[in-house]
Amino acid sequence: MTAILHHIAYKIISIFVSIAMLLGITVPGFKADDSNWKTNYPYVFVHGLSGWGSYDAVYKLMPYWGMFGGDLMGYLNDKGFETYAASVAGNTSAWDRACELYAQLTGTVVDYGEAHSARCNHARFGEDFTGRALIPAFDSENKINILGHSFGGATVRLFASIMAQGSAEEQAATTDGTLSDFFKGGKGDYIYSLTALAAPHNGTTAYNIGETHAAEPTAEEAEQIKENRGLLDSMMDSVLGAVVDERISEDYASYDMYIDNALALNETIMTLPDTYYFSIPCAAVTQNEDGTYAPNNKVEFIYRDSCAAMGVYTGVTKGGYVIDESWQQNDGLVNTNSAKAPFNAPQKDYEEGNVQTGIWNIMPTYDGDHMALQGGLLKTGDIKDLYVDLLSMINSLG
Repeated sequence: MTAILHHIAYKIISIFVSIAMLLGITVPGFKADDSNWKTNYPYVFVHGLSGWGSYDAVYKLMPYWGMFGGDLMGYLNDKGFETYAASVAGNTSAWDRACELYAQLTGTVVDYGEAHSARCNHARFGEDFTGRALIPAFDSENKINILGHSFGGATVRLFASIMAQGSAEEQAATTDGTLSDFFKGGKGDYIYSLTALAAPHNGTTAYNIGETHAAEPTAEEAEQIKENRGLLDSMMDSVLGAVVDERISEDYASYDMYIDNALALNETIMTLPDTYYFSIPCAAVTQNEDGTYAPNNKVEFIYRDSCAAMGVYTGVTKGGYVIDESWQQNDGLVNTNSAKAPFNAPQKDYEEGNVQTGIWNIMPTYDGDHMALQGGLLKTGDIKDLYVDLLSMINSLG
């Protein structure tokens, strides 16, 4: 069982959708304490792999944000925040998902870019969101706070970077006057804060296990690797919202999740100097006497095997990056060290009263597995107060 079971989790969810109708009820309560708020910009939440948002019919039956614990967006709205759940492709690249996010926020047609679509062998234009923008307004006066869970973290980081610096490649390739405003840049001040939730900033060993080994794999390991590759290919091709075009493999999320590729992507992403950055890493492990890690009782069954494998794994990537013991602590799908911040970005531990822009403020590691910050699947947790506290803190900045 490997990272592919992350996708299987959402297949399982469909079995329980009718239950969610009964359990996914927002519980009204008192508004959050807004006495020290300086802003209250909208909060846009971006899901991870194989996830869904408010444009998807399934969201009304099973909210990605909250899961069986109830609709998180509705709860936060009742508390006085303005929240929205975006819907981007389940398994394509961070680039494609960022383009879709821009179209939803601006109420325009998705434009993947002339250069990108030609190189990746798929259509340039996608869904038309004209007249149904996710938020009422989006500009330097009407800023947003943006949050991304799991691969949604890579999506929102790339999105923010393109907003600020545009794309020189798309500018050079698009000479007929149809260049999307997204690729023109100059819009970094549209984004007030960015928060990554259990995000594989630097990739994850869940995808690298089996790619290379410190030693030659055993016959049993080799067979498991082959099986995992087959599962991954079939899931990415046909199960949960898979694309049906002939795009190249580099344009899938699975490509971006490998450590070498994630580190390369990081080199193209800038940290905006005037934006607040936060991350919440997760861990659901117990440390063994030899320093390795084993899954604890907070790990969903779908992640137990991958959590155990990641907890003992060391090796070297195809690109020569050394995966040492610092990668062993994990949440079942993402390594805790990778979820803290991009390795090449400025970063520090979060300090109350000392939050700066242009630097990743790393929040304390959350005691839970990869789905914990969504609300959990079978191991449901109450995450509402965590988000009320987080959003209230962000609103008090400035």
